[in-house]
Amino acid sequence: MAKLSDRITSITGGGSDGWEVFYRARRMVAAGETVTELTIGEHDVLTDETILDAMHRSAKGGHTGYAMVPGVAALRQAVADRLTKRTGVPTKPDNILITPGGQSALFSAHMAVCNPGDTALYVDPYYATYPGTIRAASAIPHAIETRSSDAFLPNPALVSETARTHKARSLLINSPNNPTGTVYPRTTLEGIAKACIENDMWLISDEVYDTQIWQGDHLSPRALPSMVERTLMIGSFSKSHAMTGSRIGWIAAPEEVITKLIDLATSTTYGVPGYIQDAALFALQQGEPLEEKIAAPFRRRRDLMREILAEQSAVKAIPSNGAMYTMLDIRATGLSGLDFAQALLTKHKIAVMPGESFGISAAGHVRVALTVADDKLSESVRTLCQFAHDLSKETSCAS
Repeated sequence: MAKLSDRITSITGGGSDGWEVFYRARRMVAAGETVTELTIGEHDVLTDETILDAMHRSAKGGHTGYAMVPGVAALRQAVADRLTKRTGVPTKPDNILITPGGQSALFSAHMAVCNPGDTALYVDPYYATYPGTIRAASAIPHAIETRSSDAFLPNPALVSETARTHKARSLLINSPNNPTGTVYPRTTLEGIAKACIENDMWLISDEVYDTQIWQGDHLSPRALPSMVERTLMIGSFSKSHAMTGSRIGWIAAPEEVITKLIDLATSTTYGVPGYIQDAALFALQQGEPLEEKIAAPFRRRRDLMREILAEQSAVKAIPSNGAMYTMLDIRATGLSGLDFAQALLTKHKIAVMPGESFGISAAGHVRVALTVADDKLSESVRTLCQFAHDLSKETSCAS
């Protein structure tokens, strides 16, 4: 067989993707075992029936042919109006490209701003696909490490220093953050903006969890001075409207960037099915009440987690101010996040994601997705805490 390209063979970086626990849990389920899965960020409710009805009406009505590559005009307008209202940044349809999900938007954004061999920065801990997405765009990923004691907030001075040292072309951030639940405060975002401006970097801002804010406020960096012209903002209907399988998202960027991204979309995805876009438009037209309804279980479960974790000391919680996750520090057990997760799955059939799946900074942590019913979540977290307590006692006695 002829040799494959370096680009495609290097996407994973030649190592593990850190998802061993998730795959093992799925194999156990397939074998008939009962496993409580607190791994991936998948809603435990299906896409709202009214959205599916709108999708059905559109498909039956004939919107099954090729759709406009940049997106249906009405949807681009609705997304632009939403961003104008939510961020305070005047946004036009020409600033919007509709994409097949947020993941496609992330790849397209890096293709737009990075030349082959450019350094692209991202914050560790990170959503699992970030380094591979950067490699797929033929750029070189470089992580900005953070600390658990700082709630995993990036240090803008370190961002600037790293950008200068590596002549970085772009920086990818994610707030509210997956996996940590951290919401970047204004001071952090202002520092990041300053680093981008001083080092002439593009900022790619992944804001797919912007409807899941439990404490504080969401600030889009596009709204900061001199940032709208150097920011590519990523959005998605997956989390805000529980439309994960519909694969529909967007990029908001300067018009000249969107023009070139349309060229890329024409050569790759050729747009998003029209009936899915019509369903997404219907979803947006329902306004904030629908978004709040979809977010409500995660707000409630985040509060439930806080109550349970406050009753014990073996597990330390990183403040979760947004998104559908809580990151737990289990270093007192003496185990790595991976070993703890494997042991928890073996003994109690509870699956959580090891912190190591998301980078070096989250080693010794596990991520809990708030994606099961309240009673099951409560029982599972109490079991996890007791398990960590018992391990911590063993570690203490051994020392």
